[in-house]
Amino acid sequence: MSTATDTRQPASLQEMAFDHLELYVGNALQAAYYYSAAFGFDVVAYGGPETGLTDRASYVLRQNGVCFVVTEALRADSAIAEHVRRHGDGIKDVALTVRDARAAWAAAVAAGAKPAAEPHESQDAKGAVITASIHAYGDLVHTFVQRAGYRGPFMPRYDARTLPARARQPVGLSHIDHCVGNVGWGEMERWAEYYRRVFGFTQLVSFDERDISTEYTALRSKVMSDSQGVVKFPINEPAEGRKKSQIEEYLDFYGGPGVQHVAIATNDIVATVEALRANGVELLQTPAAYYDQLEARIGRIEEATPVLRELGILVDRDDRGYLLQIFTKPLSGRPTVFFEIIQRKGSRSFGKGNFKALFVAIEREQERRGTL
Repeated sequence: MSTATDTRQPASLQEMAFDHLELYVGNALQAAYYYSAAFGFDVVAYGGPETGLTDRASYVLRQNGVCFVVTEALRADSAIAEHVRRHGDGIKDVALTVRDARAAWAAAVAAGAKPAAEPHESQDAKGAVITASIHAYGDLVHTFVQRAGYRGPFMPRYDARTLPARARQPVGLSHIDHCVGNVGWGEMERWAEYYRRVFGFTQLVSFDERDISTEYTALRSKVMSDSQGVVKFPINEPAEGRKKSQIEEYLDFYGGPGVQHVAIATNDIVATVEALRANGVELLQTPAAYYDQLEARIGRIEEATPVLRELGILVDRDDRGYLLQIFTKPLSGRPTVFFEIIQRKGSRSFGKGNFKALFVAIEREQERRGTL
């Protein structure tokens, strides 16, 4: 494990935050129901032919500071349909709130980012939103969003809309903690450098196969972050192992690089996991031996070990405190995108002490799929 020195962020890319994640899916209405009933999101807006979006249907879901947009193609020859054909359901856009979208886009392009969409201002009676997009790894884009006091539920050409789907229990998700990308062999350094050069991000920490490995598989990772530690992008690549790693499996099934998982924060992970289980969400099972002598390894924690064992919650500690985390199984038939649920109690780390237990759990699932 290693860390790196700071790089100054351009002024236009400071004070950014996660705005929303847009997922391209096969059926947006069904996806909206699933994320509402299973993960406790509320549908707050809709965009489609009725609102002026002629090629797509999109539902906007919110839960506290987390915003997802699920979008399906209305035409078989559209880029949205091609994305779903290649990747299955997956994250197309990790959108970022900025103070000045035009300036952020110009700074990113000047630093070498490939433009995806030039700055555009859209307006309606509720105000204006300015957006501009750049390409990242694989088919992923980053859209810079400047809301300029917009008062609508999302942005122009989206109308307020609800759905009757409701979770059995409220889940309590708070905000996006980080988004993890998987890239191909030897590509991690290139994309870490991309976020350093284009966004002015710094490297919080890096891991290699000595940190992240089991008897069978391994990976390398670098965590890139903005200057405030609000937007964090770990970048993973495969490392040599005896069998096919989770990164290789992802790349095979997704058809190339993309967002592997989204870590969503909660202020009470025990209550959140209990609610997710009640709502039918499938979570990875932690090996039972992990909890033997847990406090001897981690130190004193507020949560009772039997409760963590029952729920399968992992714990790790750094010099600032500790964190608790758990991972869902893949969110669709393809073993690609999944969620991490995380609660930080001072810790700024990424669960290095849990990597082996997590990998063993993932390898167990790979073995069941016949892809290990």
